[in-house]
This record gives sequence, C-alpha cells and structure tokens, in this order.
Amino acid sequence: MSSCKGFEIVITSDRTMMSNHHGKEFLGFMTTAPAIGLPKWLWMWIAAPKMKVDSLGRPVEAPYGLRKVEAVLQDAGYNAAIVDPDHIHKHIDSMKVLMIGHHDFFAYGPPSCEWWMLTGKEPVNRVSFREFMESPAVREAERRGAKIIVGGPAAWQWLWALEEWKKWGVDCVIDGEAELVITDIVEAALNNEPLPDYVYVGPADTPSVEQIPIIKGASVNGLVEIMRGCPRGCRFCSVTLRPLRFMPIEHIVKEIEVNVRAGVKNAILHSEDVLLYYADGVKPRPEPVLRLHEAVLKTTPGSIAWAHISLAATKYAEEKYRLISKLMNDMIIPRQKYIGVEVGIETGSVRLAKIIMPAKAAPYSPEQWPEVVEDAFRIMHENHIVPAATLILGLPEEKPEDIIATAELLDKLKPYRSLIVPMFFVPMGAFKNREWFKTHGLREEHVDVLIQCLRHSVRWAEDIMNRFYIREPLLLPVRLVLKLFLSSIRKNMAKVKPALEAIIANGERR
Repeated sequence: MSSCKGFEIVITSDRTMMSNHHGKEFLGFMTTAPAIGLPKWLWMWIAAPKMKVDSLGRPVEAPYGLRKVEAVLQDAGYNAAIVDPDHIHKHIDSMKVLMIGHHDFFAYGPPSCEWWMLTGKEPVNRVSFREFMESPAVREAERRGAKIIVGGPAAWQWLWALEEWKKWGVDCVIDGEAELVITDIVEAALNNEPLPDYVYVGPADTPSVEQIPIIKGASVNGLVEIMRGCPRGCRFCSVTLRPLRFMPIEHIVKEIEVNVRAGVKNAILHSEDVLLYYADGVKPRPEPVLRLHEAVLKTTPGSIAWAHISLAATKYAEEKYRLISKLMNDMIIPRQKYIGVEVGIETGSVRLAKIIMPAKAAPYSPEQWPEVVEDAFRIMHENHIVPAATLILGLPEEKPEDIIATAELLDKLKPYRSLIVPMFFVPMGAFKNREWFKTHGLREEHVDVLIQCLRHSVRWAEDIMNRFYIREPLLLPVRLVLKLFLSSIRKNMAKVKPALEAIIANGERR
C-alpha cells in the first residue's frame, strides 16, 4: 500500500459495514434490525464494533467487495485505499474521489425492510448510513468538489432514493460487478469530466476470472470468493443474472495468505453454493470440493465457514458420495466443532416452487422440494452444520395454501438445529418490476409462519450459543448481553402475535 500522507481516491462505507463484528460474521446481521430493547450504542457495539486502523485510517480488515475495487485501482497505478469512516477527514486535502460501497444503503433489502415494516423503526444500518453521509467529513469532501461514486450489491436502492441521491451529491451509481468499468469512471472523475448518473453492468460486461484481481489487504473475517454466479435461475434473485465462474485454487489460496499475513486466521468461503465448486451443472463433484478444502485448511490456521450452500446439493452430495460426512468428519470437525452457513428454503409450497424457482430442487424435481429441504436439514444437523435459513413471504403468485404449506414444512424442521429467518418479498432479479410486499398484505397465515420462525430460532439460538457460539473469554460481555436479549424475547413471546394481528387490523382499516 502507498505510504503517502493522503489518498486521491478514498474507498469506504459506514460503520455497519466497516467492522468484523467481533470476528462473528452472523452478528453483523443484527445491523439489519432496529435497536430493540437496547440503546443504539450498545446494539452497535455488539453488531458492528470499530476495528483497528493504521495512522492513515486504513482498517486491518475491510469488506471484500471494497477490497476488490481497491485492488483494481492500485493495480492500475492509482493513489487509492480503503479508509475507515471515522478517518476519512485525514484525506480531505488530497481526496478527489470518494467511493462508497454497501450491502443495504437504505434498508430496502431483506430482512431490513421487514424489520422496519413490522416495528415501525428504522434499522440501524439505515440510520448509520444516513449519519455517515451527513457527517462533517463527507459534506466537506463534497463541498471541496470530490466526486462521490457509490456501488455494491445494494446499488439498485438509489433508484428508490432519488431525493437522497440529489441531497447528498452522489455523482455516479455503479450497479453490478465493477472490475471492468471502475478505472474509466475514476479516470473521468479525476479529470473532472462528466460522469454517467447510473452504470448498469450486465452479463456481457462482467470480468473473466483472469480479470479479477487478488485482494491487497485483509477482508472482513477472512472472506474469500471461490465462485461467482449461480446456475439455478430463481426468479427472485439477481445473482442468477451473472455468468458462472470458478476461482482457481491458487487464486483462493493467495487471498487467504493475504488475510493470514494481516492476522486474520479464519476463512469464509464465499459462493452462492460452495458445494457446486467446479460442479457438473447442479450436481456436486466430490473431487474439486475436497481439493479445495484440503488447500484451504492447509493455508488457514483458524476455523472456516461457508457463505452459502444449497439444500438440493447438500442432499445429493451426501446421498451419492457421502461428501458432507467426509468434509465434516474427516476434515473440518477435527479442527472445529461446527460450521455455519446460509441456506435458502424460500417456500414450502410445491406449486409456488414450480413458478418462482423450478431449478431450486435440481437434480430433484420441484415436487420433491419439501422432501429435499427436510432431508438436507437432517444431514446438516447430523454433521454439525448450523444453517441460517431464509423464507420469503409475499412472493408474487402466493396464495394462502402456499403459506400453509410453508408452515407444515416448518413443523417438520423443528428437530433440526438451525435459525430460520422469514423475509418479505423485495422486487429483485426477474421480479424487479413487481410490487413490494407491504404490511397491509399480511395475512393470518403469514403471522403463524412468523411466530413459528421466531419460536424455532430462539430455541435453537440458545442451544447454539450453549454448544458452539461466542465461547471465547474475551467475548463474555457480548455473550451475556445476547443471552439476556434472547431471554427477553422468550419472556415476551406472547405479545408478538397480538402485535402482528394489530398490524393486519390497521391494514384492513386503511
């Protein structure tokens, strides 16, 4: 990295993103909710504590997407670096471009928008981002003529926030993978040339593997990308619009080595489906997955986690190859007690699955989707894999019988250690022109599913904490606050259903 006194190009985000969440990635999801039952400062301390920085304000760890942008610009010879949001004032005199990335700028994404609608309170990520954009340092940078460029997975949200776009002086929004377009835009900004208001990076403009750089600094909690894109084509998802690419093992190992040199001992393998690494379509192949894990475990001194796996791949990989058992029993469990991962249930309705995600169950048929989900949860439970699963309520074409089918599936998942998070439909992917799901669309059947998910998740969250999670002595205060928070939810569980029914009644009156 440059040793200069100031950077021309400052890359940053607000505190909810620029944190390693005490080394516990899942705690970061607390930033998608409002501070419930706790003061905001305490909520933020649990979910998004500040990180160590050097004298120039460069954080030891930073969001992976920002690290990619930083690497592209540094490789192109630009004076660019990621700077912690509390330290961008140090670069006011030198700053000509301020680049800001985020996963959920305005809390319009799931599950933030759901928490907002149900509680009537703004999620802390929205509050934090607004405070950052209105901070003296950002306002002064704009006043001095710095070009403000924003992007990342939530770039689409600026189309729903035109007032803030204008008020905060955003010059350009980049929506999509930025590696091939970012240098031209930055060069134009440095030359004070007009910038496009909105740049959409379609599939034809996405980078090949050879055009994706190695990160220069450590990523938050050691996250490294093993593939991009997804072959399943679910209509509610924007990831399926991207072409499928696999990162070679040597590329992945180099990025892990960058993290390890910076003191980040753990690794999170990022993909829409880790089990489909060099797969045969949607059918996992054991050899590349095992080779990947051998290399990762050899390079990583700490624990590993998976960003996402699909339930269909889990069932297929275990029943055909015993791949899950081999990975866990022979490779992972000798080092750590469990592995965490996100999975997508989305619906328990076969009818709805055929409409919105016909390949989600592949290589099984859509008619087998509930069976696929239950079998995969059993396999994960038996092998110490702890999933955080999502459901989507209010999907286009949804009928009451579809919600009932989801409730019936949830009953079958009770014995399996997991967190299940219901989310309201947000128009993305092939459904981006559909209507948002709002609280006035809530039905009694939705309320039943919400209550089921809450009871399931509170029960298993307590078990997960007792067995696996936040066991480090230094994190004892975090653990105590979270246990008190879970205890409070359990005590107040009876109040939840009447509150949700009141929302339905208010919606009917409107």
